[in-house]
Amino acid sequence: MQESNDATLDDKTLSRKSFAHTAFVALGSNLQDPVLQVKKAFLALKNLPQTNLIKTSSLYCTAPIGYQSQPDFINAVVQISTDLSPFDLLDALLNTELLAGRDRPFANAPRVLDCDLLIYVGVTMNTVKLTLPHSRMCERAFVLLPLAEIAPDLCLEKHGNVVKLKDLIQNSAVQNQGIKKLA
Repeated sequence: MQESNDATLDDKTLSRKSFAHTAFVALGSNLQDPVLQVKKAFLALKNLPQTNLIKTSSLYCTAPIGYQSQPDFINAVVQISTDLSPFDLLDALLNTELLAGRDRPFANAPRVLDCDLLIYVGVTMNTVKLTLPHSRMCERAFVLLPLAEIAPDLCLEKHGNVVKLKDLIQNSAVQNQGIKKLA
């Protein structure tokens, strides 16, 4: 493992110490050098208190969903271990977005950084502030493909194994979301 402050992580597995809870976070950007923004987000998550970055997926280029008049996105998924509660982790993710310059002018707007808490293993909730697992993740190739890459044995409640779910999208509307894995 090589540590760096220049927004690069050379090793896909970055475990230092394991905390009590495992979580998965989706990252996306389509403004201000999106590849760099996602790599900076890897480092920001690695440096969250009581949290370790365990795995990072490859980067994926994805066509926008919803509002179409914007650049393509760069997306990834990370696995972390944390002692933060789901709400404290969400607050840390929102703060990471804010520090990156995230603005929310309208739904599906272009963004410097988007951090979505997908799964907090063992926790299911539906509150005004947070829904776990993320309510739309199984509809999004830019979540399923990188998630299956780093957690092929993960089973999603009501949906089953993430790799089987990823394979199912080959024959569905999710397939047409314009996603490609970057080298």
